Amino acid sequence: MKLQTLWRLPIAGIGLASFLLLGCTQQRDFANQVGANNDQTQPATSETQTGTRTPDVVYVPTPNKVVDAMLQLANTDSNDVVYDLGSGDGRIPITAAQKYNARGVGIEIDPQRVSEANENAQNSGVSDRVEFRQQDLFESDFSDATVVTLYLLSDLNEKLRPRLLQELEPGTRIVSHAFGMGDWEPEETQQVDGSTIYLWIVPENPASIQ
Repeated sequence: MKLQTLWRLPIAGIGLASFLLLGCTQQRDFANQVGANNDQTQPATSETQTGTRTPDVVYVPTPNKVVDAMLQLANTDSNDVVYDLGSGDGRIPITAAQKYNARGVGIEIDPQRVSEANENAQNSGVSDRVEFRQQDLFESDFSDATVVTLYLLSDLNEKLRPRLLQELEPGTRIVSHAFGMGDWEPEETQQVDGSTIYLWIVPENPASIQ
């Protein structure tokens, strides 16, 4: 899973070397801020165009310890269909298949990441249990999920929230790395390796949350 955002830099009057150095510095600083679990971080924007539109967030992979903890917090098992919305290199669906024999589905807008995720699944021997779709997560169908994992910004989580509540079956578990869901209080939170992870369960009456 990933945290992504967009960073925009004015290029007029800036030499190529300065442009590259400034871009690397901003992205490194953002990754450090996320690692410190600052939910209020507002990353800089980017003009990189991939997939059908510009990605909402810059790719920052979820640490493997956090991946394991997210799947454990969701009580993942072999009956689950785990959707990772913004799946990056595919590590969450791949881990779900490897460790829990679950089915994994990654939704990712960046074709380069989709290619990388498919290669990782092949190398991990789980290509028969995972798939990666190059799609916009705000338009994709994830209604058959029993577990949904996220590593997005808080405002993106809130934007997704109505669909999560309307389209997922009651009892579906939603786990987010680092970012909350506005006034929808989590069922449980955990601190893992310097990060916070949150668990929500879709209720029988979703209207009570909306």
